[in-house]
Amino acid sequence: MKYNIQKIIIFVLILVPLISVASRPLIVAHRGGTADYPENTVLALNNALENGADMLEMSVQLSKDHVPVLYRPVDLAALTDGHGKVSDKTLEQLQQLNAGWNFKEKEGIICYPYRQQRVAIPMLQTALRVIPQTVPIILDLKSLPAEPLVHAVAKVLDQENAWGRVHLYSTVKEHLRYFTHYSRAQLFEARDITRTRLLNVVLAHICQQPPSPNVWVGIELKLPLWITEKFTLGESTSEVVAMLWNKSAVRCFKTQGSVKIFLFGVNTLEDYRFAKRLGVYGVMVDSPKEMRRIAHLR
Repeated sequence: MKYNIQKIIIFVLILVPLISVASRPLIVAHRGGTADYPENTVLALNNALENGADMLEMSVQLSKDHVPVLYRPVDLAALTDGHGKVSDKTLEQLQQLNAGWNFKEKEGIICYPYRQQRVAIPMLQTALRVIPQTVPIILDLKSLPAEPLVHAVAKVLDQENAWGRVHLYSTVKEHLRYFTHYSRAQLFEARDITRTRLLNVVLAHICQQPPSPNVWVGIELKLPLWITEKFTLGESTSEVVAMLWNKSAVRCFKTQGSVKIFLFGVNTLEDYRFAKRLGVYGVMVDSPKEMRRIAHLR
């Protein structure tokens, strides 16, 4: 039997990268790569993809005039040259601010490279338009009250026909509850359900109500826990950072079938390799640039 060597080479060049990606966790850029560039900006999103991120995570809040924008902290002073809440500013006011004002270079002499180079707070709509259609997105819903934010985000997802490439996450149950009214919404499992199941598996060795197939779940690789011991005359509380995930936990979560498990806060080679051994679907990293270097990704 004769083989066309050129076709075989082309086949291998296509297949090997696919096998490589399938055998490792997807790299999710946390806030677009908060350690590399000013977070939640178009600059960060574009560079995360350049540095090999497979997926982008972005934080969403609502402006005073009900426009969804990318920003995470409660106070604008945390990252920008402004102050106050996002919800107290109109879109026009927000776009006058510099989202890179407090971003520090971490190598060499401390400096603020974007104070002379303004970086805008982007609208969600702008981000969806600049991100390639093939790139999956996680939206972390931040601002309260929940209902106006949910409706405004849903409107943008409708306008941009983006429901299919966006999954919605929040630490606040109300965000996810309001999104259940939208039939095309793809939701993460509520965080408290994920956390309770994980604690039951690891601490009580009980696998209760594993998630349905194809559900997306996400929580930290290492969870801060407060342990309270009660005595006759009082109580004592200790804080620990616990590594709760193990093979048993992953088996429990996948009892009903394939479940997309994301581990947050994976920023070292040791943690990345651990997540890979567990066989999770994705890891959320602060620096796609550094992860690409230390894990020898594409």
